[in-house]
Amino acid sequence: MSDDSYIFEGETPPEPPRDNNPPLSISDLSFALKRTLEDRFGHVRLRGEISKVNRHASGHIYLTLKDDKAALDGVVWKGSVRGLGVQPETGLEVIVTGKITSYPARSSYQMVIESMEAAGAGALLAQLERLKARLRDEGLFEPSRKVAIPSFPAVIGVITSPTGAVIRDILHRISDRWPCRVLVWPVVVQGDAAAAQVSAAIRGFDAIDGTGPIPRPDLLIVARGGGSVEDLWSFNDEGLARTVAAASIPIISAVGHETDTTLIDFVSDRRAPTPTGAAEMATPVLAELRFGLTDLDQRLNRAGARLLSDRRTRLMAVARGLPARPEDLLALARQRLDHASSRLGSALHRNTGLHERRLVAIEGRFGRGLLDRAIERRGDRLAATSARLSPPMRRRLDRAEDRLAGLARALNSLNPKTPKPGFARIDDAEGRMITSAAALSAGQSVSLVFPDGARGARIDGGGDQPVETAPAPRPAPARPAPPKPPRPKAAPTDQGDLF
Repeated sequence: MSDDSYIFEGETPPEPPRDNNPPLSISDLSFALKRTLEDRFGHVRLRGEISKVNRHASGHIYLTLKDDKAALDGVVWKGSVRGLGVQPETGLEVIVTGKITSYPARSSYQMVIESMEAAGAGALLAQLERLKARLRDEGLFEPSRKVAIPSFPAVIGVITSPTGAVIRDILHRISDRWPCRVLVWPVVVQGDAAAAQVSAAIRGFDAIDGTGPIPRPDLLIVARGGGSVEDLWSFNDEGLARTVAAASIPIISAVGHETDTTLIDFVSDRRAPTPTGAAEMATPVLAELRFGLTDLDQRLNRAGARLLSDRRTRLMAVARGLPARPEDLLALARQRLDHASSRLGSALHRNTGLHERRLVAIEGRFGRGLLDRAIERRGDRLAATSARLSPPMRRRLDRAEDRLAGLARALNSLNPKTPKPGFARIDDAEGRMITSAAALSAGQSVSLVFPDGARGARIDGGGDQPVETAPAPRPAPARPAPPKPPRPKAAPTDQGDLF
């Protein structure tokens, strides 16, 4: 061991040698690389094919750009999604613009995409074909869901640019053919905002109920002049196509020239080759209608004249078979009527005599003796039926009759309005019966009603003194009723038959 390793008491230890490369933390290095990438590649433009598209619930889109040798992760933030020229789809070749940055948590770099456009017309058409296939599978192109165009529209809605030649051509063509009311909804027909404005115009027309000052259109025309695929690409928007398919008003699409085809041509109710052709499809020709009505009126008059001429000819042919004078036609019928009326009187006399003889013949069979015999037979049957009643039943009826008579006598004896011997009924001056002493007052005039008459009386004031009354005589016992003689039995008779 060398002497330098020894440190004596009171000496200061030597300082360690200084390092010119101090260590960095992982975070410092990661964010330094992030700043370097963003400074060096703050604006890049790349071309590649999209793969692994992931639309996150937050609204961000994560994807991968690749070519035949390398791949690069990319992200489209939520605020930039709506501004993209095309929507990301797997297999689509695009040109993207943005910046290169890193993701420190994974030590990887990625591209923040700010704009995206298809790499050429071929890529746009490929994307359009895939979208068409998806909408076709959903049934949006089916002819059964399309609405018929009205033949005589009163109000037509036009969705187009208000400054182009398209609107002037449409208005001029409509005014020449079928003058009607036209409502124009101005929109832009090219660019990123075109699809949204056209969709809003269709929904706005569809929301009109016709009760306000603005009438509801009978049909709509979506029109735009010709242009390149990129110029017409707004009318290939999926949202616009679904809005056209969901509209309740019939829609005619007139986008581009005859050779141009957009997605709304397949979902609209009719497709016009040009905006002018759309105006012709939407309206009839007023002059042709007037000419047609005039022709129909002339044909109707000619047909009526031919019908009258035919009926006149047939009537003249039938008239040839008639006699010269109408009296000759009725002469034979009059003669037959005269002969029949001359025989009517004698026929009535003969008919009356015949019915009289038949009545006399029938009258002999119906006499009074026939009815008397029938009554006698019914009486005999009634007597026989009475005789067959048993004696106990007759005795029971007799007892019930006696009991009923006794009850009637008792009821009659209890009737206060019928005085009994030794009793009198007291009535007031109005003839009302007095039933209580409290109802009488001193000096009141009353009437005493006896069985043989009535006498007047006046009440004195001695109502508080008791009055001795003689005991009422006991009624004599009622004598038993003599027994009734028995009823003679009717001899049974044999009942005959009326017929």
